[in-house]
Amino acid sequence: MDILDDMGSFCSSTRDEVRLAKEASKKYGKPEPTIFSKIIDKTIPAVIIYEDDKCLAFRDVNPQAPVHFLVIPRIPISRISEAHDDDAQLLGHLLIVAKNVAKKEGLDEGYRVVINDGKNGAQSVYHLHIHVLGGRQMKWPPG
Repeated sequence: MDILDDMGSFCSSTRDEVRLAKEASKKYGKPEPTIFSKIIDKTIPAVIIYEDDKCLAFRDVNPQAPVHFLVIPRIPISRISEAHDDDAQLLGHLLIVAKNVAKKEGLDEGYRVVINDGKNGAQSVYHLHIHVLGGRQMKWPPG
């Protein structure tokens, strides 16, 4: 959904996303900057639709719905499963931002909020990010 492949191209298929998540898990914990940290410091361009001192929201370059954006914290948390109790205020802020941006995007009929965690959760970037997908009927189960 949201990772560059080795050639710098964005991958799109579900199979590629699972493969990329497995590869990313091997690199997990290494101090290399993520694509999201590069978006935060503006070394990689993104269509930013919201920004404040705690987070930013930007359009997914490989949207899986008519509206698909990500909300990321400026302070990197690698995985939701590694968030600390004292991250509660920041995590709440991320969800409120997701809700407010969804409203601005016209998602009054509803939307899906997704946080992938780890290899089996198909997390391909080890910087916490919230996917917000809408503008069409979502299917269940999701994956």
